[in-house]
Amino acid sequence: MSQYPINPDLVAPGALSDNERLKADSDHLRGTITTDLQDEITGGFTGDNFMLIRFHGMYQQDDRDIRAERTAQKLEPLHNVMLRARMPGGIITPQQWLAIDKFAADNTMYGSIRLTTRQTFQFHGVLKPHVKPMHQFLHSIGIDSIATAGDVNRNVLCTSNPVESELHQQAYEWAAKISEHLLPKTRAYAEIWLDDEKIETTEVEPILGDNYLPRKFKTAVVIPPHNDIDVHANDLSFVAVAENGKLVGFNVLVGAGLAMTWGDTATYPRMADDLGYVSLEHTLKVAEHVVTVQRDYGNRSNRKNAKTKYTIDRIGIDAFRAEVEARTGVAFEPVKPYNFTSRGDRIGWVEGVDGKQHLTLFIENGRVLDFPNKPLKTGLAKIAAIHQGDLRMTANQNLIIAGVPAAQKAEIDAIARAHGLIDDSHSEQRKNSMACVSFPTCPLAMAEAERYLPELVTKTEDLLAKHNLADEHIVLRVTGCPNGCGRAMLAEVGLVGRGPGKYNLYLGGNREGTRIPRLLLDNVGEADILGTLDGLIGRWAAERSNSSEGFGDFVIRAGVIAPVVVPKDDFHS
Repeated sequence: MSQYPINPDLVAPGALSDNERLKADSDHLRGTITTDLQDEITGGFTGDNFMLIRFHGMYQQDDRDIRAERTAQKLEPLHNVMLRARMPGGIITPQQWLAIDKFAADNTMYGSIRLTTRQTFQFHGVLKPHVKPMHQFLHSIGIDSIATAGDVNRNVLCTSNPVESELHQQAYEWAAKISEHLLPKTRAYAEIWLDDEKIETTEVEPILGDNYLPRKFKTAVVIPPHNDIDVHANDLSFVAVAENGKLVGFNVLVGAGLAMTWGDTATYPRMADDLGYVSLEHTLKVAEHVVTVQRDYGNRSNRKNAKTKYTIDRIGIDAFRAEVEARTGVAFEPVKPYNFTSRGDRIGWVEGVDGKQHLTLFIENGRVLDFPNKPLKTGLAKIAAIHQGDLRMTANQNLIIAGVPAAQKAEIDAIARAHGLIDDSHSEQRKNSMACVSFPTCPLAMAEAERYLPELVTKTEDLLAKHNLADEHIVLRVTGCPNGCGRAMLAEVGLVGRGPGKYNLYLGGNREGTRIPRLLLDNVGEADILGTLDGLIGRWAAERSNSSEGFGDFVIRAGVIAPVVVPKDDFHS
């Protein structure tokens, strides 16, 4: 029960969903996971535990490429888990990288490290006997996976900006503080995975509540003008305000999110609203109470409408702001001016204000593995073995080798080139395209994404070259389902999977990530998609107002597609 007065007029009506029962009955996320781990009859987790392991950073999956074959052999699916690490701001040490590199090779079905849009890494294909040792191994190198999934605040993002080193360090420290402050307080993770002794006491979740949040919650810290973490994909974003190169406070944004459900027009992607400006000393208090307001007023009856964006659209941004102010005792100041002018990662070498060199590596789809003639995983391990700085995972699935002394630049550059980590043939189009994992491991996948993207990019490159735009790019993103992991709903061209080989085509986002695209074609195949893009790219080349007009801006200005203004009213219209 909330410790704050609840306005019954703002509470969503209806009976609680079964997920609310599940969380209430879980003994603060313990369930019977320990018993399940001892069950050798199945490779999966059963009953409520299938959902509860998400709060511990894991999803149960199976290899869908061989599901039918195993069924024919009267075998259960090849159950395994995907683990997502908690890495606020995406910073990892070279020593930690070498350790996870070895674990992936020795203990996962696929051998890869997957860099994600949540600025962390995932292990895919961990079989049940390796699950508990995996958590103990991660703990031994200072990493955990607490609250990287489930109805909690997840991994906190932070602009990957090693150039303005002092400002970035300050922003990163706040991302880490927010992450720690909003973590679940239950000792379930330590008891189950690390064999910590259970302490008989009454546990309290002062921020998340005993039923935790109505739905997942995403938080980010961003340093304008670079929107590399996609502000409008997060429930809560802190936009850094600096004076003379030092962080002084944040503009607070709430209510963004990209997921939707096919056939349900009450679901839609949404941009964030400004709450206002707060000085640094109020940051944690504001973060906490944005979460508690969502905890108390989010929809616990309909999970499809449980995210913060729907809470705000139901009760109104003014009521939401008033609740946060009442609980914090802090009045938001007017928003300080800010602007976003760019979004993607700056691939290649840049020099920071501190004189250190920083190398951003383009990792297609974030998949770190040794491919034919492109041994990325081996190359990164060689770099980590000699690197004196840190590594920074980006929210665009890339990796920064940060803090390289000038004297070591040539050596690291040579290793990167020898292993395909630097490839001068990569087009701007390829570097600005992204996909979610999708098949074969994601249980929600309806169409290919990661495995399809390289081919789709090549065909898009051909279209750009055909119209003399080979050096240009379109922000292109593909997701295998409408849940938004690849952030297609902030792309200039977004493909969202409907079924095998079929996608919805959305157009009209912009390069800065501050506009949601709109549906142009429903449930179509590649021929229709490429044919449509061919014609529109030809028009863009001939009719754009100037050389800096992006594709998304052009299709809006030319009337090809109408802009989405108020998503709850006009996204589906």
